[in-house]
Amino acid sequence: MLVCVLHDRRPTQDTREACHAKDDHHCEPSSCGDIHNISFPFRLNDDPKKCGDQRYSLSCENNVTVLHWYSGKYYVLAINYGNYSIRVVDANVRKGNCSSIPRNSLASYNFSYYDDPYSTSQYRKYQNRTREVIQLSKPIIFMTCETRPVNSSLYVETAPCVNATSGHSFVITQTLNASDLWDSCRIQLMVLISSSIGTKDKNSSYIDIHNELLYGFELSWVQSYGRSGDYCSIEGDTNEVYCSGLFYTILEGDKYIVVFYDGPLFNTILGVSARCILAAVVLWTPTKVIFGIPCVVVLLILKLKRRHLSMYNVIEEFLQSHNNLMPIRYSYSNIKKMTKGFKDKLGEGGYGSVYKGKLQSGHLVAVKMLGNSKANGQDFMNEVATIGRIHHVNVVRLIGYCAEGSKRALIYEYMSKGSLDKHIFPKEGLISLSCKEAFEISLGVARGIDYLHQGCDMKILHFDIKPHNILLDEKFVPKISDFGLARLCPLDDSSLTLTAARGTIGYIAPELFYKNIGALWCIQMKPSDRPNSMNKVVKMLEGEVEYIQMPPKPFLYPQDMPVVDDEDDSERTLSSSLPLKNEAQESISLIQNPN
Repeated sequence: MLVCVLHDRRPTQDTREACHAKDDHHCEPSSCGDIHNISFPFRLNDDPKKCGDQRYSLSCENNVTVLHWYSGKYYVLAINYGNYSIRVVDANVRKGNCSSIPRNSLASYNFSYYDDPYSTSQYRKYQNRTREVIQLSKPIIFMTCETRPVNSSLYVETAPCVNATSGHSFVITQTLNASDLWDSCRIQLMVLISSSIGTKDKNSSYIDIHNELLYGFELSWVQSYGRSGDYCSIEGDTNEVYCSGLFYTILEGDKYIVVFYDGPLFNTILGVSARCILAAVVLWTPTKVIFGIPCVVVLLILKLKRRHLSMYNVIEEFLQSHNNLMPIRYSYSNIKKMTKGFKDKLGEGGYGSVYKGKLQSGHLVAVKMLGNSKANGQDFMNEVATIGRIHHVNVVRLIGYCAEGSKRALIYEYMSKGSLDKHIFPKEGLISLSCKEAFEISLGVARGIDYLHQGCDMKILHFDIKPHNILLDEKFVPKISDFGLARLCPLDDSSLTLTAARGTIGYIAPELFYKNIGALWCIQMKPSDRPNSMNKVVKMLEGEVEYIQMPPKPFLYPQDMPVVDDEDDSERTLSSSLPLKNEAQESISLIQNPN
């Protein structure tokens, strides 16, 4: 009889200390001003490179510990290694000056589950298998209103500390729903405060709120989701960080060490299988168990294999029917050779991983290895069917592809400057693009979209235009990429019906997710108020300013609001955007003008 034993074994304290010391390379703690014992995962910029984690680098400026993050500057007030949190305050908020407000807009939607080193919440797990979500920080919202809201305790007036250039200025510390937003009010800024001292009294004064801004807000360096896709939480009894997936793992510094099987996936799939096997052992005779379990396993393997083969056949039939396309078909061995065994990894996302490679001709390429899922199979065919048939200076070129069973890859020309989001949303430092470069990039993207809509024998609708999908070459020439959501339709078709919204929330048109305002304040809510073709956008960008017609003001456009400058106390204005709660439509009709 075959007996499987799962060991619930956890590393001893000595083992944990040894692993932690190995990650920290025996570095002595650093200090800066009032912040002492700066140790793993944190490090100061002038510490040896072997110390700490580069993602948690801090700087010491004028004897003050500073965190540069998302183009913002934050003073570090405390680091609590006991609960894995760091407390920071916006550098523009000053004590004794209630007119000073945060310079940078920051909300929960700024945080990425997988890529961001910080989180505004923590998950704690207890022996009874329950999990508790602890919110370390919560948002408050600065608004301006043309008229004073009537009988609303949500709105706390900021006068006389902060005054709007027109109308009234308010701040909201409670949860804001779309129905709570008055028609005459505009959202200006969204920032975070600490949940531990957050004001619960709706009748609080703005002085109380400003004191909360001075206290700062907490961030946790324990990510709710690990970089391997695991679900991470803090043990309520031992205060140690564990991550659960197919395997139970313990987080030691920057390493994931497998400990034992556990977690949601085990409880749903492997857990059910284990209970079924246990029932078979109890009810069946040992002989039936010996022959029955292998048969069940074989049947499951055959079923999974048949499912994958069906998808492989669909992809192969598609490639055979489109064998006149320009891209070259490579074998998987060629892919391994050009990437030198997938040695140089450029990035990773939900679709899979991207590696740097070199063709025999010496040209550099980017190789996207797609994950083994049904959705990625459809994305693969979409990319080959769309980008494989076009060639334009502002559209990334698909050089080749690979399709061997579960191995699927797309080979693109290499873009040395990376994606646009890394230049306009840098996590450290200022935006590196000049106004001229930003304009040329905007014009190039518009030309690329115009070519997709009108320059091919079939109209190509991308459905996911965003900075992350705009790649830049060594001369900062923009190229549109990632056609996984693209659709083809005849040039003479003026409408396209979708069964669900496509794209990334925050970048799609309001008519797809009407209650989500989007990532741009200047968006026109009515399609009729926008240019009816991308060709007109190109002409607007290339033409003289005097000939551009002034569009109507959008539904939500930024109002001016005074902010005291950090250095010379001169007034400036700010505006920021806030995506509101969205609600998907079941069926959408997207109107496309043929001109």
